[in-house]
Amino acid sequence: MIRKLTAGDTLELAWFKSSYSSGPDGDTCVEIAQAPGAVHVRDSKIADGPRFAVGGAAWAAFVTYSAEA
Repeated sequence: MIRKLTAGDTLELAWFKSSYSSGPDGDTCVEIAQAPGAVHVRDSKIADGPRFAVGGAAWAAFVTYSAEA
């Protein structure tokens, strides 16, 4: 699901930087924010840029797969 938050949205997302994201300058980061029914993902360098959201089950499967890789 792709959804861009609009000015009318009352949900304020609390973003968290991934502890596994880093680059030579410490600026290569992925951030996530949990919301009811979805986990939102964005590039921390472009806070107002594109983002996407996935359902909780899809996020859990991704995290499980990533931890095993």
